[in-house]
Amino acid sequence: MSAIEQYLIDTYRASQHGDPMPPPPGRDDLAVLHAAREYEQFRAVLDGRPGGHPWRAALRRLTARR
Repeated sequence: MSAIEQYLIDTYRASQHGDPMPPPPGRDDLAVLHAAREYEQFRAVLDGRPGGHPWRAALRRLTARR
């Protein structure tokens, strides 16, 4: 069963029982990724490592003039 099919079943069930509708699939995906990245940066600072974004640091190293 796909996520859309499960969402449709849950929506139907919620409407039959008078419960609030469930959020559509994928609505909070970007927020979860952002929170995970912030948590990893927080852990890096606590461990004494640089807390910046690792992709930015790698890009800076690659584009630095020598």
